Amino acid sequence: MVYLNNQHNFIQADFNERPRFNKKRFSVIILVLVLIIGGYFWEEPVHFWQKMASVFNFISEPIDPDYIMPVQEPDRFDVLVMGLRGEDDPDASDGGPLLTDSIMVLSYDKTTKKVSMISIPRDLYVKIDKNKKNKINTAYEFGHYKKDNGINFTKELVSKITGVYIDKAVILDFSSFEKIIDQVDGIDIILAQPFEESQQWGYKFSLPAGPNHLDGKNALYYARSRFSSSDFDRSRRQQEVVFALKDKLTKLNFWSDPIKTLSILNSIRSNIKTDLNIWNATELLSLSKEISSAEKIKKYTITTDNLLYESRTTGSYILLPQGDNFTQIKQLFQANLN
Repeated sequence: MVYLNNQHNFIQADFNERPRFNKKRFSVIILVLVLIIGGYFWEEPVHFWQKMASVFNFISEPIDPDYIMPVQEPDRFDVLVMGLRGEDDPDASDGGPLLTDSIMVLSYDKTTKKVSMISIPRDLYVKIDKNKKNKINTAYEFGHYKKDNGINFTKELVSKITGVYIDKAVILDFSSFEKIIDQVDGIDIILAQPFEESQQWGYKFSLPAGPNHLDGKNALYYARSRFSSSDFDRSRRQQEVVFALKDKLTKLNFWSDPIKTLSILNSIRSNIKTDLNIWNATELLSLSKEISSAEKIKKYTITTDNLLYESRTTGSYILLPQGDNFTQIKQLFQANLN
């Protein structure tokens, strides 16, 4: 310590001199520590050092094995395909227009050249955020409003529950879907038995068994009807419509009608959200070649007949995975290209 003597000269302190011990201040510090630590450990008898570590943030939040982000697989290309309700959907008033009523994962093995499509039901109950659970069809909406990126948020969530890294995503709303189908002059599907929906659309919508040519509106009705059948059957019909549209798009002949082809391609570009880009051209060309025939694609719908069970524990209808974990669902996604 430096101080002045009576002659106002500076006198250097002796560094060998021990600092004065302030007992009063030390006692206050000890008392505060005892109160903090005592109050913290009084709640429940746990291991001392475990609590001490958590006090100083040495222990992180426990990792949920159901929600571990998988690593990207270089020999596999997985695309998430989602259909949004959209502003024009009649059900949008009952829920957000950004709810995804159609959720599918298109997988391609670059080595074996095998392709599969698996539908995930919209009522699957998942952890949307840390302590927030909800149906998976709310993930895109939550990511859009809360995380500023609905595509990336949903891709990450689906990656975690399926155990496969989702590389890219394609999103369209149902009004755009209808418009694109009309631009390709409709789609063709073959029904093994008649289909009927008398409640949802304000009139009796029906299709006969056998070949059917559908315009955009009727294709949408067929794909989205849900009162006359289960959500799982609807997922199967959505796959059917997607591949019927794919068949029409692959038959486009630019040279015979370049204006119409460019109009359709521009409509697709304008009405579909995706993070696919020119760098994915190789994968997309290979994938397009392999799915030229719908028979070559393995189609699968996750249902209560295989990997799920129904519940109303939350007060509303939800679907939970068998075993109350996603182990079997992850095994399906790993094996679906074998």
